[in-house]
Amino acid sequence: MDAPTNDPLALIAELREELDALKGRLSTLEGRTLQAAASSGPSEEDMLAISAAVAAFLGVRARIRQVRLVQSSAWAQVGRSGIHASHHPH
Repeated sequence: MDAPTNDPLALIAELREELDALKGRLSTLEGRTLQAAASSGPSEEDMLAISAAVAAFLGVRARIRQVRLVQSSAWAQVGRSGIHASHHPH
């Protein structure tokens, strides 16, 4: 942003322009990240982390046969519903 302004409407317009620019940059970065992940697959560090998480959850070492990137908000929805269900209303 440039010099501060006392006009609230001008300030809001500047903020909206800046927000739109940031949204565009974020979309570009997300697209690059998803393309890189889809083309190269998970890294060795990712596989180790997944393997450790599965072993901690199951209590035994398991063989991971396939890992794929899924574009879905289902995990987030399930997580949120679990959190909401764990809170007891008074």
